[in-house]
Amino acid sequence: MDFEQFSLDPRISAGIRVARYTTPTPIQEQAIPIALEGRDILGIAQTGTGKTAAFVLPILQRLTKGKLRKVRALIVSPTRELAEQTHQVIRVLAKKTKIRSVTIYGGVNKNRQIDAIRRGTEIIVACPGRLLDIVSDGHLDLSQVEVLVLDEADRMFDMGFLPDVKRIIKLIPAKRQALFFSATMPKDIRQLADKILVDPATVQIGMIAPAKTVSHALYPVPFKQKKSLLFHLLKSTATGRVLIFTRTKRRARYLASDLAKRSYRVSALQGNMSQNARQRAIDGFKNSKYDILVATDVASRGIDVSDISHVINFDMPDTIDAYTHRIGRTGRVDQSGEAFTFASPEDSQMVREIEKTLKTKIERRRLPEFDYAGFKPESQFQGGHSNQPRANSSPKKNGSRNHQSQRNKRYYKKTKHN
Repeated sequence: MDFEQFSLDPRISAGIRVARYTTPTPIQEQAIPIALEGRDILGIAQTGTGKTAAFVLPILQRLTKGKLRKVRALIVSPTRELAEQTHQVIRVLAKKTKIRSVTIYGGVNKNRQIDAIRRGTEIIVACPGRLLDIVSDGHLDLSQVEVLVLDEADRMFDMGFLPDVKRIIKLIPAKRQALFFSATMPKDIRQLADKILVDPATVQIGMIAPAKTVSHALYPVPFKQKKSLLFHLLKSTATGRVLIFTRTKRRARYLASDLAKRSYRVSALQGNMSQNARQRAIDGFKNSKYDILVATDVASRGIDVSDISHVINFDMPDTIDAYTHRIGRTGRVDQSGEAFTFASPEDSQMVREIEKTLKTKIERRRLPEFDYAGFKPESQFQGGHSNQPRANSSPKKNGSRNHQSQRNKRYYKKTKHN
């Protein structure tokens, strides 16, 4: 099975060859024929499944017919990184056509984006805030949009963009094709999908859970020893590109600095960086200038690097969705990957929730050469998801965790130059 089955325009087929796409992924195989028919789609798929091409190819096919140099397709993304990634996919696949794409997002010069719109474009790839700014200033007309794509809708909800998305929907024609993609389907996102989609076809690839191509391992460790354990783990493990997640921007910055002092080729990726600095970090990671990228959850959205061998959760994620999104950066498409999670005793509840989602107990690992200073990893989180009672979620318990979090921040600040 190959892309020829879709009977795409020869110029688009040429772009597919430039992109070196060979066999359609499951979501491409299912979604592209439906989208080519002009139907609305509700797509439930994780990052790394090939969903970008699943909506870009039908859009390009549609735009090969009709007038050029007017905005006919709008793709709304939650982050600048994801918008830029989508734009790059369009550029490659549309290389042999005259179809243009323009990105719109904050953190960069607005006038350059306005100039690009004035020169003429068929596709806008935008983040909600800056898009509404440019529309309200009269520099962009969305009245002729034929296709609307909401990409990673659940993340837009997490980031508070839902009101902006609703405003954007009111600016485009009621008669349009809508393609709605999300890794998860919480209640608010389901309600939004019901409002904007007309008789949609649902395309769901696998369960809403971490990819099966990823193996999972848990490293029980006290917070004070996380950094030392990370150094030992990187030294003793054969890795390719490694993506390390921290909970805070500050920790990402300092941890990257600590790794650089040990001669690792590393960069940080966090929200306080300028857009140019963020893009340099992503490009450096993608082009092998850096072997390690230390990132926060929000900053990591849109990283499109296919050969990440390991994801390391230096800090336990706050939600199951965050865990799914993090480890979705490895084991992409048909490749395998490993996800290592450092778990301190206060993370026991989240460990149980992750195991419940995975429907299996995560392997516990201990580094035999590492000095745990009396801590016994083998005694932590022994029950697994099937027979562990749920932790008490009383205010006292939550308060204790908050206190622990504050203590962790103070400790890291104190030891950041170690």
